[in-house]
Amino acid sequence: MALADAAHEVDGAFTRPDPRGYAFENTFAGATSFLRRRYTKDLAGVDLAVTGIAFDQAVTNRPGARFGPRAIREASALQACDRPFGWGFDPLEEISVVDTGDLAFDYAKVADFPDRLTGHIRSILAAGAGTLTLGGDHSITLPILRAHAEHAGPLSVIQFDAHSDLWADDDPTRIDHGTFMYKAVKEGLVDPARSVQVGIRTDTPDWLGMNVIDARQVHENGPAATAARIRTIVGPHPTYLTFDIDALDPAFAPGTGTPVWGGLASWQAAAILRDIAGITLVGGDVVEVAPAYDTTGATAIAAAHVAQELICLFAWKRRKECPA
Repeated sequence: MALADAAHEVDGAFTRPDPRGYAFENTFAGATSFLRRRYTKDLAGVDLAVTGIAFDQAVTNRPGARFGPRAIREASALQACDRPFGWGFDPLEEISVVDTGDLAFDYAKVADFPDRLTGHIRSILAAGAGTLTLGGDHSITLPILRAHAEHAGPLSVIQFDAHSDLWADDDPTRIDHGTFMYKAVKEGLVDPARSVQVGIRTDTPDWLGMNVIDARQVHENGPAATAARIRTIVGPHPTYLTFDIDALDPAFAPGTGTPVWGGLASWQAAAILRDIAGITLVGGDVVEVAPAYDTTGATAIAAAHVAQELICLFAWKRRKECPA
């Protein structure tokens, strides 16, 4: 960290002139955009837009993920002044990343929410930027996938999760975080043959052709083998990565609505994300962070690291020079 810069930098989310580069203001002060990126609605020349979706009206257990985007942004201040370890390049120097703030919606008109979110993501993609979304419960991924599939066709999806979210639901009016992937497959948004769910440790009646690497397989085979299998499954196809924070064991991420024991350790998730570099990532999200259930802030910190890794994955094929 540049101590001299920290002495005079503040509120870079509003004052920084360039969307590229790192921020050196004090981690404990200032406006907390994600990684201190500039807050802006102007997406001209932007490679990746971070957006928050503060919605949790579709949970089956504990609510509170509406506060996830705010908590993840605050936690990300810890990472804003250093390049991510182990990647060999500076993603925030290589690509233009901004924080577009949160989606506005009427909390009392839940039925209108999915289309509003799809339109929001559609507008970002139309501007030529990729998307990184901070949730919010996992139901938000379905409207996001609808916009991405319009743009790129049926997607490969990498889903880190304790739950498959493939529970059957053929009612188009229902909004449920446990059924979003079922609907995504049925709507043709996702190609299950080249998609994979990682960290699963709850039962599912019908996997709908999805590839599954459950938590025990990750533990027994290791992150490197897991990452290699993920890369083989998704291949070069346009890929969306959704990371439910409950993919991590509750020992590492207690602040979530439906925790399940036996999950991934944070080091395993970090290694897998690093080792799938080279996938054609078009967008991603981090969801189900409910900070009220974690007084330590560890869950939000983990989510902020996941989101930063998604930036690295997005920038990998777009960087100017290959790392050594």
